[in-house]
Amino acid sequence: MKIFEKVRQYLIEESMCDPDKLSDDTLIFDQGLLDSMGLLYLVQFLNDEFKVVVNDQELIKENFESVNAIASFVAGKLEEKKSLPAEQMPL
Repeated sequence: MKIFEKVRQYLIEESMCDPDKLSDDTLIFDQGLLDSMGLLYLVQFLNDEFKVVVNDQELIKENFESVNAIASFVAGKLEEKKSLPAEQMPL
């Protein structure tokens, strides 16, 4: 399953929204699908599912505003992780 499909499925389940109303570009905070607590749960999901660590400075709207934004952010983090030497890998 692709990153965006997993993220989309997570958002549908957590927000209990109609899957037909959540496109990959839906602004999830503007639509009220997630709030600040929901963002924390989403970050934990990303860590559990994809083993990515989200730094405080990365907690910006642009990284989490839509399924596409989240998937792009995660893909970038995974690419970044691949290029790190083993001793610099986050735990």
